Amino acid sequence: MRLTVNGEESDLPVRPGQCLRTHLRERGWFGVKKGCDAGDCGACTVHVDGEPVHSCLYPAFRAEGRSVTTVEGLARPGGELHPVQQRFLDAQGFQCGFCTAGYLMTTAALDDELRADLPRAFKGNLCRCTGYRAIEDAVRGRCNVEEPEAGEAVGRGLAAPAGPQVVTGAARYTFDLEVEGLLHLKLLRSPHPHARIRSIDTAAALRVPGVVAVFTHEDAPERLFSTARHEHPDEDPYDTRVLDDIVRYVGQRVAAVLAESEGAAEEGCRRIEVAYEPLPFVVDPELAMAPDAPVIHPVSGSTVNAVGEVHGEVGDVAAGFARAAVVYEEEFRTQRVQHASLETHGAVAWFEEDGRLVVRSSTQTPFLTRRALCTLFDLPEDRLRVLAGRVGGGFGGKQEMLVEDIVVLAALRTGRPVKLGYTRAEQFTSATTRHPFTVRVKAGASADGQLTALQLRVVSNTGAYGNHGPAVLFHGCGESLSVYRCPNKKADGFAVYTNTVPAGAFRGYGLGQVVFAMEQVMDELARRLGIDPLEFRARNVIGPGEPMVTAGGEEEDLQIASYGLDQCLDIVRAAAAEPVGGSELRDDGWLVGEGAALAMIATGPPGGHFADATLSLLPDGRYDLAVGTAEFGNGTTTVHKQIASGALGTVAERITVRQSDTDVVRHDTGAFGSTGTVVAGKAVLQAAGGLAEALLAFAAEHTGNPLADCRLEADSVRCGSSRRLALKDLHAAMVAAGRETSAAGHWGGSPRSVAFNAQWFRIAVHPDTGELRILRSVHAADAGKVMNPMQCRGQVEGGIAQALGAALWEEVRIDERGTVQTASFRRYHLPAFADVPRTEVHFMETSDAIGPLGAKSMSESPFNPVAPALANALRDATGVRFTQLPLTRDRIWRRLAEAEVAAQPATEGHSGGVQ
Repeated sequence: MRLTVNGEESDLPVRPGQCLRTHLRERGWFGVKKGCDAGDCGACTVHVDGEPVHSCLYPAFRAEGRSVTTVEGLARPGGELHPVQQRFLDAQGFQCGFCTAGYLMTTAALDDELRADLPRAFKGNLCRCTGYRAIEDAVRGRCNVEEPEAGEAVGRGLAAPAGPQVVTGAARYTFDLEVEGLLHLKLLRSPHPHARIRSIDTAAALRVPGVVAVFTHEDAPERLFSTARHEHPDEDPYDTRVLDDIVRYVGQRVAAVLAESEGAAEEGCRRIEVAYEPLPFVVDPELAMAPDAPVIHPVSGSTVNAVGEVHGEVGDVAAGFARAAVVYEEEFRTQRVQHASLETHGAVAWFEEDGRLVVRSSTQTPFLTRRALCTLFDLPEDRLRVLAGRVGGGFGGKQEMLVEDIVVLAALRTGRPVKLGYTRAEQFTSATTRHPFTVRVKAGASADGQLTALQLRVVSNTGAYGNHGPAVLFHGCGESLSVYRCPNKKADGFAVYTNTVPAGAFRGYGLGQVVFAMEQVMDELARRLGIDPLEFRARNVIGPGEPMVTAGGEEEDLQIASYGLDQCLDIVRAAAAEPVGGSELRDDGWLVGEGAALAMIATGPPGGHFADATLSLLPDGRYDLAVGTAEFGNGTTTVHKQIASGALGTVAERITVRQSDTDVVRHDTGAFGSTGTVVAGKAVLQAAGGLAEALLAFAAEHTGNPLADCRLEADSVRCGSSRRLALKDLHAAMVAAGRETSAAGHWGGSPRSVAFNAQWFRIAVHPDTGELRILRSVHAADAGKVMNPMQCRGQVEGGIAQALGAALWEEVRIDERGTVQTASFRRYHLPAFADVPRTEVHFMETSDAIGPLGAKSMSESPFNPVAPALANALRDATGVRFTQLPLTRDRIWRRLAEAEVAAQPATEGHSGGVQ
């Protein structure tokens, strides 16, 4: 087929049925991304004869004789960026950047009419990271990037270092490389929720042309492991095999086929014959805890199928309820949600010339993954290298080892390079989800609005495997209780196995589910006492210096090292005090209301989260920073450069960063638990401070000036009033004198501080249709000293958008056998540009005593108060309490109809609704 791609003519064969996306990627145009396989996400958008198309749906043969432009071809001759590329750079209209090429290609083709109607223009493009405001800024030509002076990077909106690569398609994600002799791996998956494999016949599969090998449970190590990745592996149950002879959910691996092409591997999977013995199954966690329930895994404990339990009480809860003026009890339910990172799980493995195995993976935890693989396959760590390219979104989902184990098994057995990439359907049916929770809360308060007792019963559905199950349960029952001052607290929690798709780590890590319940209970108690809900919270939240007490007692290494919760509540009060508006909606029968919620989160996981950093002065006078944290739109690369440049008196552009590669950086637990700034950033600060001291000390000695008269500048050291020593000359002198030109830093993640967030909404809901509109959204975030306000705002906006998706639309639905029914974006409502309101984000004025330069974490926490604030606003507008997520239009309509309040909004405890 002859076609022109980015001005280059070629004549290459096209395989039958091949889409244009795959054809372009096989020709090395890696800016064209694979996100959904169905034309739903827009990441693969290219121009064909100037018209934007989703290349995953466009047959390659139709491009015969046409001119195709990918993101790599947008730039002008000579390398000048296309105006759209420059605008996305100026606005920083991306985070992980996996969707950015698609947005650039769509934007470049917009006419004036579509530019004026972006919700329509971007109906075919999705972004999971940004919350869309920064993308709109890019289209509108707004510049958000600041240019600081040397040594003044912290607190400024510096651009992401990889920005130019992202907007030109040069950034390399997991599969954006060519590996000679690559074999493709595909997985046969179970059609049963629970079954024993009696036999597997692979003969027909092995006869498929191109099939190289088939692997079953007989080829897999007997050793059990957990797909969850934590610094301390025993935090998670060892209940998983690479390939097992018992399957425990629909979608579990049964066999792996390795072939010369994906098509051959898929056909091989279809030819495998498996004899199953179906076993009893259970998909409801309450039924799974019944004494006669089928046992999914043998577990030690008092409750059937409970992989983790929480039981604790402080004070006397019964006495606390007895002396309460008001007691409120309710049960709340949250659903399964998919991470929906646009880059799916995937890995490539190959052997270097010396026989070392290299695994390139879309992972948040390269070091922990290497450790697990070495243990699983009895490999010495120096014979295995794990690295991540740029990661296309994570949100906790890539704190798992879901593909690397089977890829390594295939590579070790064949000695050939191996690739496995999940399809979008596999991402839904066979990766992990957010844990569904059932939370029963009972709370009591005195007449003057003081909490007297808090009691939780939490049941978490961890699915067929326990990865993250106990830890998510413990965390969910932690800060949700300890943020409130109450003498009597009790919690009983169960993380329960069921024969459903496994759950795992997800933004907020259990807190969002329990906060959804707790913050609605606080709201309802206030209303029943006739106290303003914000005032009620202010009377009961912990204050500076107070101990944080859960139902299990005081948190050991957790402290309030800075306090901004009072400021957060003030921001919300100010928003609520402004004129209500929405009169035109009321005239059309809409009910208007407002609601708020707050949340507290620890700035890192308990038990230690380790990071090492090394900073070196290079011979050319520039700096090299080696730190292990993976970059997936979390912005840590930018922040680390800002921290280092501030300590070294230089500009961020003079610092290169090496990361996410077990061969070139020292240990890092991983990019999860909001630790990129507060743990890895603290290690960077130590390394930068140590190097600055060494450079200044040598400069003073070398020039004969007092140390106090020497200071670092962008590319030199100024010694005294007149002498400047270039950094490259300083490096040469230090090497000649045998001095070290590097410094190391380490931080272990303890003690930990806490961050606070508050969310407020004003909404309108129509009782006749259940339609909900967000009229105004305000978020207050206590992130300590904000390292990069532009980036941090983007993290907050992205967290809110993701939380709105979980609150209003998103749900991984399963049937009575546990089969996932929402296996594509087409059937799973991921928030699009038109769905997400622009939120007013406010940062509090605090400085943390523990975090680097006063910073606290702010990537997970914005998620947690969103759903309860929305539910509280619904309660304010309608008088009806909504206890189950998502708050879909049909669910709102049915609930209002059941309550018979469609034409009569509530008036009690009114704080903004219709009278």
